[in-house]
Amino acid sequence: MATSLQQPEDLEKSGPGYRQPPNNTEAEMGLLGAFLENNRAYERVSEFLRSEHFFDPLHGRIYDAVSKLIERGQQANPTTLKHVFDTEEFEEIGGHRYLAELAGATFSVINAEDYGRLIYDLFLRRQLIDLGTDVVNAAFSHDPDGSAMRQIEGAEQYLYDLATSGDYEGGFQSFAESIRSAVDMAAVAFNREGALGGVPTKFRQLDLLLGGLHKSDLIVLAGRPAMGKTALATNIAFNVASLNDVVADEDGNETPIDDPVVGFFSLEMSAEQLAGRILAEGAQIASDRIRKGELNQPEFDRLVQTSQRLQKAPLYIDDTPALTVSALRTRARRLKRQQGLGLIVVDYLQLLQGSATAREQNRVQEISEITRGLKTLAKELEVPVIALSQLSRAVEQREDKRPQLADLRESGTIEQDADVVMFIYRDEYYLQRAEPARKADETTEGLNQRYMVWEEAMAQVRGRAEVIIAKQRHGPTGTVNLRFYPEATKFDNLEDEDDLNGRPGSRVRGVPGGPDAAPQSGDVPF
Repeated sequence: MATSLQQPEDLEKSGPGYRQPPNNTEAEMGLLGAFLENNRAYERVSEFLRSEHFFDPLHGRIYDAVSKLIERGQQANPTTLKHVFDTEEFEEIGGHRYLAELAGATFSVINAEDYGRLIYDLFLRRQLIDLGTDVVNAAFSHDPDGSAMRQIEGAEQYLYDLATSGDYEGGFQSFAESIRSAVDMAAVAFNREGALGGVPTKFRQLDLLLGGLHKSDLIVLAGRPAMGKTALATNIAFNVASLNDVVADEDGNETPIDDPVVGFFSLEMSAEQLAGRILAEGAQIASDRIRKGELNQPEFDRLVQTSQRLQKAPLYIDDTPALTVSALRTRARRLKRQQGLGLIVVDYLQLLQGSATAREQNRVQEISEITRGLKTLAKELEVPVIALSQLSRAVEQREDKRPQLADLRESGTIEQDADVVMFIYRDEYYLQRAEPARKADETTEGLNQRYMVWEEAMAQVRGRAEVIIAKQRHGPTGTVNLRFYPEATKFDNLEDEDDLNGRPGSRVRGVPGGPDAAPQSGDVPF
């Protein structure tokens, strides 16, 4: 039987008439014949080839029947296939005569995978033709709900699904190859200052606990409003983009590493607001004073000098609101292709949108799709992805308001898909709101006594923040203490003298350091 795959020159000769969709009937017949001749040929294509990939529907039905028999551990040949179909179906596929004809058109088992890939490639071409037709028809439509951006979003999602649905490039790799990769990672950590295998955040205790931000990891940073999620994320992003790191070889020669490119997706704040925060942090000036213009000349000069220095940082901000996961993925790929990429930050997860199908179901399904998409993106681009997340109001109802994994908002899949879950918590925020007020019939002496207890508690927590590592797939959990400057929205390492006052800078399970001496929420008697 002649092939139906037309070459471009044939199309030109046939004129602008009907064009046959890309297909190759001979390849389909030969592959099915190889199965019937030797069932081992099926193993070479079963991972990626499906019945819908065949151009001829009858060939797809025969492939399904062969699959059923082989998966059951039975022999698939023209005789056994007869019992898979009923009489009418068996006659529709051409009966025993056509199956025998297929067996006679066989290729060798060695060529089976090549022909399977050819069939799959032709299927993808037909799908692309269908997509192009749908895009054209949708663009011509006058549906007010079908905006151009929604059509682009749908086309991007369809293309991504098409590209990943039959990915047969993966599969098993030998343990020896895996061991070599693990040793290479260990060598990078050994040669890098600080012995970090991942990208350092420049927060000493956090890097010690996490070992840096590792490639392909999804890191969820969660907290209640006003805890400093965005501030910590921008601090980490700028620290990563401003690395001056080196790698030493066996001879001790140091090679500088280019600053990693950071892609920051800010769905809540504009690029100007985000840049203003980073500028306030770098210049050590309160961000509200910068916005109001309440600066003296030395401060303004320092602001200009800081801005000139910060402009060199390879930090890219996308402040498109209501971004979809597919659009975020497309832009991240483009940034990596054009500039390189070392870290992605998403602020914040609940402001992303899933596909139209997920939005039509429920919010939990949509969040599940978003977290899976971010984890897939981290693995695909081989970069760490930090996704900020809101917490439920259940935190506010407890006496101890330190967050827990159960507080992650809207979906348990956030905890499931994340490699690391970090909570940002500041006791100062809650204690400030518990400032004593005079009670009915209370004496001045009683109020002053309660106020002194409150001031003593505030002195213990003022300017301090806790980063609680509640989950880490590759290491221990624990709590890291940081210094927080609310005026400049800046986090910093605790100075050594801060750690000597009975308050270690780190509390890690299984790591020496003892319990944190910070007062617990609700424990102060005022």
